[in-house]
This record gives sequence, C-alpha cells and structure tokens, in this order.
Amino acid sequence: MNRPRLLTTALTLALAAPAAAHEKFFETRVRPLLALHCFECHGPDKQKSGLRLDSAEALRKGGSSGEPVVVPGDPAKSLMIKAVRHTDGVTAMPPKKKLADREVADLARWVAEGAVYPTATASRADATHWAFVPPADRLLPAVKDPGWVKSPIDRFILAELEAKGLRPAGPADKHALIRRVAFDLTGLPPTPEEVEAFLADSSPEAFARVVDRLLASPAYGERWGRHWLDVARYADSNGLDENVAFGTAWRYRDYVIAAFNSDKPYDRFLTEQIAGDLLPTSDTATRYERLIATGFLSLGPKVLAEVDEKKMEMDIVDEQLDTLGQAVMGATLGCARCHDHKFDPFTQEDYYALAGVFVSTKTMDNFTKIARWHENPIPGPADLAKQAEYDKRVAAASEVIKTLTTKADEEVRKSAKPGEKLPDKLEPRYPDATKAELKKLRDELTALQKAAPDLPTALGVTEVKATDVALLKRGNHLTPGPVVPRRFPNVLAGEKQPPLPSAESGRRELAAWLTRPDHPLTARVLVNRLWRWHFGQGIVRSVDNFGRLGEKPTHPALLDWLARRFVEDGWSIKNLHKLIVISATYQQASQVTSDESRVTSKDKTRHSSLVTRHSIDPENHLLWHFPRRRLEAEEIRDSLLAVSGRLDRTPGGPAITHVKNREFLFDHTSKDGTTYNSTRRSVYLPVVRNNLYDLFQLFDSTDATVSKGDRATTTVPTQALFYLNSDLIAGCATELANRLAWEKDDAARAEHLYRIAYGRPPTAREVERAENAASGFELDLESREPDPAKRRAKAWALVCQAVLAANEFVYVE
Repeated sequence: MNRPRLLTTALTLALAAPAAAHEKFFETRVRPLLALHCFECHGPDKQKSGLRLDSAEALRKGGSSGEPVVVPGDPAKSLMIKAVRHTDGVTAMPPKKKLADREVADLARWVAEGAVYPTATASRADATHWAFVPPADRLLPAVKDPGWVKSPIDRFILAELEAKGLRPAGPADKHALIRRVAFDLTGLPPTPEEVEAFLADSSPEAFARVVDRLLASPAYGERWGRHWLDVARYADSNGLDENVAFGTAWRYRDYVIAAFNSDKPYDRFLTEQIAGDLLPTSDTATRYERLIATGFLSLGPKVLAEVDEKKMEMDIVDEQLDTLGQAVMGATLGCARCHDHKFDPFTQEDYYALAGVFVSTKTMDNFTKIARWHENPIPGPADLAKQAEYDKRVAAASEVIKTLTTKADEEVRKSAKPGEKLPDKLEPRYPDATKAELKKLRDELTALQKAAPDLPTALGVTEVKATDVALLKRGNHLTPGPVVPRRFPNVLAGEKQPPLPSAESGRRELAAWLTRPDHPLTARVLVNRLWRWHFGQGIVRSVDNFGRLGEKPTHPALLDWLARRFVEDGWSIKNLHKLIVISATYQQASQVTSDESRVTSKDKTRHSSLVTRHSIDPENHLLWHFPRRRLEAEEIRDSLLAVSGRLDRTPGGPAITHVKNREFLFDHTSKDGTTYNSTRRSVYLPVVRNNLYDLFQLFDSTDATVSKGDRATTTVPTQALFYLNSDLIAGCATELANRLAWEKDDAARAEHLYRIAYGRPPTAREVERAENAASGFELDLESREPDPAKRRAKAWALVCQAVLAANEFVYVE
C-alpha cells in the first residue's frame, strides 16, 4: 500500500468521520432536548435575559450578561452546563425541574466535542437535490481505450479517468483475483483445489464460471445476508434497560440468508419485510415466511421499563421510521420528529404522516412495564397436532372435574333439609373424600396447563386499528398539535397522493411506493451498498445518508445507470454482483507500479508519476486501482476456522439456547452466560446488545443498536495481541499444523501451508524461512517437551500461527 495515499486517506477519515458523528449526535440528542426544554424561553418567540439558543450565531452571541453560554471543548467553563447541573451561584435551568442525568450528560458531551451547531438551511427548493430526483436514463460514455472495457460499468469509470489524464492499473494476477472474489462473494478463502482449477482454466469464461459457482454457494447468502443484518440492526437480545432474549430473532436471520441465496428480487424482499403479514398468500409455508420477514420492523432495541407508555410507543415508532429511512432510502427521517428537518426537505407533517402508518401497526402486545413485544405464531402440522392433543387432554381433565363437581352438588342438594337455603358455593359441604379427589384433579390440571406446548413464534408485527396521529410539538406527546393524515413525504411522493386505506395501516401501500421503478432512492441506495462492499467505499460514501449532509456521488451517471439496470433486470442482486465483478474495474491490480501510473494527458511528458496520480486522486475515488482492504471481523474468524479445517458449515437455527425467549440475558447487574466456542460461521453466533462478542468489537463490527451500512477499519495494538494470545488462533494454528503433518518434509509442509493460508505457492525464500523457524522453535521447546513428535508438532503450530498473523492473511489485494 502506498504511504502517501494511506496517510491522506487516514487524515481525511479522521477529520470527516467525527464531524459527521458530531452533527448526527446534535440532531438526534441535543437539538430535540433544546427544543423541548429551552426554546420556549430562549427561542425565536421569547428571549429571557436576551438569550437565544436556537442557532449557532445566537449561541455565540450569548445573553445580556455578556458571558459566553458555552465554551467549546470545556463543559466546566460553560455557563449552560453549570446552569443545567444546578451549580451553586448560577441560576438553575430549567428553573422548575432539573434535567435527567442522561440529558445533562448529553449536553456536556456536546460541548466537550466542540459544541457543533449545524446551520439550518433546508428549504423546499431542496426537492431538486440529486437524490430526490428519479435516476436519469444515462447513455454509455465514449472512451478512448474501448479495448479495456469488459462491462458497461468500465465505460463510466474509464471516461472519468481519461478526463483526468489517468490510466487504470493493470489486471490483478489470477491468485489475487480468485482470493478477492471468493472473500467478496462468500466471506471465505478459496481452497487450494479451487485456486488450482482456476489457474488451469485458460478459457475466456474461466472467471465468470468462478463467479457463478460462488454465487450459487450457500456461503454467499451467509456473507451478504450479514451485510443486510447490519442494516436491519439485527440482534438476539433487546439491549437498553431490559436486555432480555430475542429468542426467535434467528428466524429472521435465516430468512435473510435464504432470500439472498435464492436471489429473491429486492422489491419482493423489501415488501415482505414491511408488509409481509398483509400480502395475500395461498400456502402456509409462504405465509409463515412473510410473517418472519416482518421481524425487520421489530428488531430494534426498546426501553421496556419506560413508565410513560405513550412515550414508549412513540419512541418505538421513531426507531422504526429512522431505520426504514436510512436502510431503504438513505434518508434521516428521524430528524423531523421534533422539528422540520434542518437540512433535507422533510417536514414534521411528513414525519407524523408516516408515523401514523406504524402507530397503526402492532409491534407490542402491551406497553405495561415490563412491556411485551408481539410475536406471530407460526406452527407447523406437527405443532398443530401436538396442540390439538394437548387441548384434548386439558378438555378431558376439565370435564372430569366438572362431572365430579356436578355430582357432588347434586348429593349436597339431596341431603339438604326441606326449606334450607343453600350457599352459592356448595363445595365446603362436600365429603372430605370428594374434596381430596377434586384437589388432586385440579392440581393435575394446573400442572398440565403449565406444560402447554411451546408453539413456534417469530418476532414480527401485525395490524391494529388504523389511525392518524397528531403532530407532536417539539416531539412531546404531551403537547399534541393537529392530526396529520397518513401519507408519504411530499418531496418524494408529491402533493397529491391518494389517501391510504382506512381499514389498514398503509404498510402495503408504503412497500409498493418504495419499490416503484421510478422511486428516486430505493434502487440507488441498494446499488450503492453493493458497490461499497465490493470497492471499500460507495459511489456515495455516506451509504446511509443521501441527503444534503451526505456525500455527493463520485460517479453520478454510473449510479443512475446501475439503479435503472437493477430495476430493469428484475431487482436481481446476484445479477448486479456479477455485473460488477466481471468488470475490468473490479479486476484491476491493487498494487500500482510507477510505469502503470503514468499520466496520459498530452501536456505532460511521459514519466514515472505515482506522486502525481496521488495528487490528482489521493483517495482513489476514480478507482484507478483496486482498493486493498482488511477482512471484516466475521471473515477473520471464519477464515481461521476454514483454513484449520474446523469450520462447521451447518446452516441456520437458534443463536441463543441457554436462556428462553424473553428471559433476562444480560444487564449491568447480571453476568452474560453466552458462549462463542461454536465453530459455525460467525453469522450464526449470538449478537448480544450491551455485550458484543469481544472479537467482533476488536475488529470493528457494528454495535447492533442502529441501522448501519458501513464499518470503520481501525488498527489498534490489541489486534496484534489477539494474534499472539487468543485461544481461537492458537487452536486454529494447531489444527492447521495437523493438516500439514502428513507432508513428507518441511519444504512440502511450507508449500502446503502457503497454498492453504494465502492461496498461492511460497517463494524459495519463504520456504527457507518457514523451515528455519520450525527448527528454531524445536530447539526452544527441547527443554520443555521431551517427546520429539510432540515438539515438532508444537513448532509447526507456531509457524502456522505466525503465517496466520501476517497481514497477507487478513488483507485482500
């Protein structure tokens, strides 16, 4: 990797990522807080003490005292923070009731991080923003070097390169290419046999055949389903205050993996997740599949112990809207809960019009502490038979009790004296033997009722009474405004929308609108997500935000062309993958030699100009070479298991088995008993909110609390310590050494090791180094391990560990 580009990229990310995070934190945590507690007295209508807090300019100006309200970076010196902390000698704010500790902490964090206060400049004119206009019909651009083109994609890339006087890198060698595409499409390394087969195939269709094989592999859905699960904020526990088990969430995970493997059209995939329970279905299996799909709307974390039930309901709806907006449309709809969106043309009316759709959707069975989320029953024939047999047993036991009671009542009445008034309940007058028999029968019935069959259910939603909701001033349900009819955002759906049905929530119509061929965002967002995971960055780098605060597309014409092609091709994700990976753009080398990087513009002499190329496009936005990338957390773990021969390829099934559905899994007062010693693929491991698997945290997995279509790539010392001390890597290295034990000599072992771990043969120097390392380790172990065979096995395990810890294993060229 070239150092100037690495440093430039690192600096850019270091500056840009925190800025975006600070702005999001302000919009989601600080601005709503100011609107709710401060603007009434220090806003546009009233300014007590001459102080306004509704803009960055007003904040800098301060009030009549002349003292700055905030000192960016220093909460302790900021008057606002002193006031909300109720510091002695400072007028306490708000004056009637102190803010919650979390709210005070949020304000202090905001000030400590620089008191970012984005300027609000959104207007209805933003309807012309590129992302809100349907993709245009783009013509393939002309290029000077058509011989380089393997896919229509290449024309768009090459045209931009030629316009800058740049040339693409040469093709990747076949070893690098098959390793690259195997990881990209399946998340697993190619086997030595697969590499050799590709190398031996000299036909023009050789690479396409590899791509077809990988797309047909079950591993494909496990790899790409994981990316969608990040977007869907998948987890196996609730998180937040009551971290109880989402014991049936795994059914949604398996639905997603199966959808990718079957190449379910993306429009159908979305429709099932938004409105699967409302779709007409002729067979039970399909209906259950669609009920499971609605888990998408229910997977988010919830404050289940919230005492204000209406607030809980609206918080859950807000989380659903925010997830739907970012996951499907790349739009931050949640910002309009408390006020008109400050940057994009989404109004509060738009927000509450959509909120009505989800208020009309049953996500929770009740909101009473501790609240209970809804699950849809999905019993199979065997389950129904078991339930029928159980119901029959309960009915029979109840009938025996009824018969005995009726008979005893008759005996009591017969034994009554003439004119005697009997009590309403005759049981106290039963004979002792009858009482004992009834108690025995009732105890047996109670035990039977407690042993009711546990019928399968799936996290998901269904319908409740359709209703429009009131606009909540400042997002507060205690200050309702006018009722807003359910509809979709005007900037995208137009001012004249047909009314949503009065008898249904409107989710079916929402799904149909989102999957319209001319929807400006849906296809673009999905295409961009795929591009990001193939090339390390999206055509729009802010993959979850296509609004004004997001990045502009580097290749807008290509994005439009791909979006339209995707829809016209039946929303096939697999076809889109193939279109991308068979391109010359994708098949470029990641390493660029000085000769390859010469500029081609006529006004420059032909010379070695790698620095010039980096000065023109330091972050490789124009894709003049393939971007090198580090494996993601799941790929690292799965690859270690794969090369060691330990990987269990069993698909599907529950992730958490040590606690039952809805039981407490982990909170801040209890220990999480979840284990991760399974050798199955990482996508099947438990995802416990508040306590993620440490390997996933170490290698930048998402936190599963919010929709996230991107991941950072950090490099920290603890990652190196993982390769030195982890039981996982030590065990995998030992098993890998056992795979090599049957080779005739050390040179053959080294040869086999490199082919398994790196997908290529070693150089003569690498063979020599492996042999010398093994010999050195054997000498070091001589005093501790007298058995020569065991000493040799341990030495080669250390050699394997060193090979697995090298950058070549965890990076894809």
